[in-house]
Amino acid sequence: MRSTSGSIVVLLLLFLLSVVGSAVSGVVRRHDLAGVQPLSRVAIHKAQLALEDKAYVKASPLLLGIKGEDTEWVTVEIGSPKPTADDWIGVFSPAKFNASTCASENDKDEVPLICSAPIKYQFANYSNPDYGRTGKGFLRFQLINQRADFSFALFSGGLDNPRLIAVSNAISFANPKAPVYPRLAQGKSWNEMTITWTSGYDINEALPFVEWGSKWGPATRSPAGTLTFNRGSMCGSPARTFGWRDPGFIHTSYLKELWPNAEYTYKLGHQLFNGSYIWSKSHSFHASPYPGQNSLQQVIIFGDMGKAERDGSNEYNNYQPGSLNTTDMIVKDLDNIDIVFHIGDISYANGYISQWDQFTAQVEPITSRVPYMLASGNHERDWPNTGSFYGTTDSGGECGVLAETMFYIPAENSAKYWYSTDFGMFHFCIADTEHDWREGSEQYKFIEHCLASADRKKQPWLIFAAHRVLGYSSGMSYAAEGSFEEPMGRESLQKLWQKYRVDIALFGHVHNYERTCPIYQNQCVNNEKLHYSGTMNGTIHVVVGGGGSHLSNFSGTVPKWSIFRDLAFGFVKLTAFNHSSLLFEYKRSSDGKVYDSFTISRDYRDVLACVHDSCPPTTLAT
Repeated sequence: MRSTSGSIVVLLLLFLLSVVGSAVSGVVRRHDLAGVQPLSRVAIHKAQLALEDKAYVKASPLLLGIKGEDTEWVTVEIGSPKPTADDWIGVFSPAKFNASTCASENDKDEVPLICSAPIKYQFANYSNPDYGRTGKGFLRFQLINQRADFSFALFSGGLDNPRLIAVSNAISFANPKAPVYPRLAQGKSWNEMTITWTSGYDINEALPFVEWGSKWGPATRSPAGTLTFNRGSMCGSPARTFGWRDPGFIHTSYLKELWPNAEYTYKLGHQLFNGSYIWSKSHSFHASPYPGQNSLQQVIIFGDMGKAERDGSNEYNNYQPGSLNTTDMIVKDLDNIDIVFHIGDISYANGYISQWDQFTAQVEPITSRVPYMLASGNHERDWPNTGSFYGTTDSGGECGVLAETMFYIPAENSAKYWYSTDFGMFHFCIADTEHDWREGSEQYKFIEHCLASADRKKQPWLIFAAHRVLGYSSGMSYAAEGSFEEPMGRESLQKLWQKYRVDIALFGHVHNYERTCPIYQNQCVNNEKLHYSGTMNGTIHVVVGGGGSHLSNFSGTVPKWSIFRDLAFGFVKLTAFNHSSLLFEYKRSSDGKVYDSFTISRDYRDVLACVHDSCPPTTLAT
């Protein structure tokens, strides 16, 4: 008989009074193709109640984070009198995953009326090869502090037809509301850093702030603003239904008038109304260099990373198999990195809101130390009839709300996810491919203004980045279209790249790596492959969408403009040594080694020199 789990089962049964939606349709079996959000494979709307008296689930320890940890490992003991190879354990949070949380959209009479998807799952035989014979075993889960308690449920019937057999005791973090997972980002000014984090404290409970200062000066406190959103903010299922989970409260503070390159320490704080304080761990960062400053500056760029589970959860899928390797390689080299750009397809939560917490926890070693700048991708924004350029359902009903709230970007309007940012000798123009970029559009005007505003004497390295491939890719899908690009991609923008002499244009979306020659209108304008010098006469286009999600094949034909292709997980590193020397490196996430590279040596006059379509055809002098 179960002991601690009995009361929870009773509570579960008491709440079996309403119904769950039918939006999980066509659930994919675990042996099907890659690229499917693992949680969508769980047909939670079809779950049946099949409690077994002799089945049990026991989780320990009961209390997590007693020393302030944000992440803890948990042991789950399971037993079933009728074990099968398809038995699995789902991790639920909050612990009471019952009908009281059903949304109004859920209108089908099915039991046991579990209205929330698990935040992760493992098959019972994952680390217990004898489970099918003995019906007993232990599983290890890594949990993060997510503002609520947890329970573990044993199901038979696989993911397609889950039958609830037993539920564990509840466990929780000592302070589930604690401030966690700081995320740095450049502010709208070069000498401003923003810090965003998540907590369980609304403004009617505590006042959020950041305590910060340089090592050679006194500490100061900067207040933080607070945002959140509700189920009604979501545009569709699963985000509005079984994928919904309360996001807590997202706070952002602005640290201003920073000294160039100075090191600052900070910690997140909440002052409770009883006068006590809740603190995070201490962190540090270096302020940005002054625009045009001549110093070593190192930039990381990649797209399409997503998240993965270090405990092996969600194991029967190939969703983001390179995600942890990319994260770990960047962390390993973090002392030699100044800023990171993640250009779209961020968490791949696809409407399962809990996964954004999981993602921010995964990248916290990076985001707590260097600015982490985003671009919007189809898996963040796209949803029918919401103003996105594409009418797909790739965001799972999030329609941009999560990306726009969980992370800060220095945009005038975060719903229009385009912005510029300066970093020393770099000027970055970040576009939003999920909104119209064509000539005459609002975004087109922004892109031209951003490119035109680069002072190339001070900031010689002009970088354009966006999610979908607006430039060149020989990925199989684009090759099949015969366009080698996003339809309508470069037609409007290539004349801007040429006119304003963009050095490198980087894109994600296609999950591989590819570099072109310096190119304009489908023609290579330079025959060099490893070193470029002298007059700048074309833009180098790079696809760097192998951040972690399942890989995308290339076409069998290699276009003449394709210099290097690699079907592997990886990222790009740009190193500006000075105003006339830039190093480009592509590194694989598996080993951190460089597999493709080139250098640019160029003086200011080489950018000013007129080439085809870069200068007006006539001047007053002529």
